[in-house]
Amino acid sequence: MNETQSILLASACFALAFILASLLEYWLHRLMHVSKKVGARHLEHHRNNTGQGVLWEFRDYIRGAIVLIAAMFFYSWVAGIGWLLGSLAYAAFSAYAHQLQHENPTKCFWMKMPVHYVHHKYGMWHHNFGLAVDWWDKVFGTYKLVDWLTEEELSQPEKNLLQLRWW
Repeated sequence: MNETQSILLASACFALAFILASLLEYWLHRLMHVSKKVGARHLEHHRNNTGQGVLWEFRDYIRGAIVLIAAMFFYSWVAGIGWLLGSLAYAAFSAYAHQLQHENPTKCFWMKMPVHYVHHKYGMWHHNFGLAVDWWDKVFGTYKLVDWLTEEELSQPEKNLLQLRWW
């Protein structure tokens, strides 16, 4: 395999891992809402309506997917590196987005509506399961657009994108 092919393979694996991680996250979140066994800890998360902090969220995402992340190395080192980096990138992005939506949802500029924030605010047990992205809610028909930007959000003190709980 030449250098160009290696770069293309690693890039494709990065992108595929990023996209599939978002799909896995969506379906696991849905599962947490229908299975008491899988969702016991998640119920506590809904009661508290807080995130653990970006680093602890990241740890949980990685711990839950480590076998899937490592599996691509059995195909090739190049594919494994791309897959690993794509998985880590999505886990970091999702951990950050999750915490941001709990603390500063108006800063989620990449979505029309911060779906996870709305999921909590309105007790949506059947809608808006995305954490970092809203793609899969739209694909699977669980996206529910609401007028979420109320006086509660508008009256929050102005914070920047990095002012949130990191641990």
